[in-house]
Amino acid sequence: MSNVSNDPAVLSVAACVLDMISDDMCVGLGSGRASAAFIAKLGERVQAGLKITGVPTSNASDKQARELGIPLVPLSEDLVLDLTVDGADEVAPNLDLVKGWGGALVRERIVAAASKRQIILVGEEKLVQTVGERGRIPVEVIPLAHGYVVRKLKALGLTPTTRPVVGGTEPFFTDNGNLTLDCKLAEPLRDGAAARALESELLAIAGVVDTGLFLGTAERVLIGYADGRVDVRETLS
Repeated sequence: MSNVSNDPAVLSVAACVLDMISDDMCVGLGSGRASAAFIAKLGERVQAGLKITGVPTSNASDKQARELGIPLVPLSEDLVLDLTVDGADEVAPNLDLVKGWGGALVRERIVAAASKRQIILVGEEKLVQTVGERGRIPVEVIPLAHGYVVRKLKALGLTPTTRPVVGGTEPFFTDNGNLTLDCKLAEPLRDGAAARALESELLAIAGVVDTGLFLGTAERVLIGYADGRVDVRETLS
């Protein structure tokens, strides 16, 4: 598919994670470049006879999976996913993540929460020493609350910018019909405790649906390099 990355680092992690997929699994299908590469490779396996079902985290992932013949199921009350494969925009040494630069953070959160395991695929450029190094923390906001939330975010020392559509000036609306505020930090967060404190403050604001801070959700991160090498980092038990 034309929207699937040809980056060797992305392709290598997408291929590597396939070893974790077996018949009769239910798999969360993430959003973004790395996830699209994984879905493409998973589709090849399904066409070759692999029997799995998927739950997409975005309209884009849904469309790609359907085009490839991957059977999809709704996230029902009784469904527990075996694992979710997704990407991230930042990965800290303790595997705290920033997600949502692509705009699907709420559905990514829900599908990951309904899964036994969350596996993250990234290239080495996504690695950071502390959360916030790469620039912004997305916050999804109900449109009615936009002005109020902006005021509260500024009071926390953040600089929020309403995300526009790609290549345009009109506001970007998520698949849920909400706005995204990209919040610049005065400086990167010093540690995991600071990230958790900020997350709590953001979620306490009326009108905030969710944030791009995914703290302690990843079981494993696969890191791809330009030479095709893949490193694996896991949470400490």
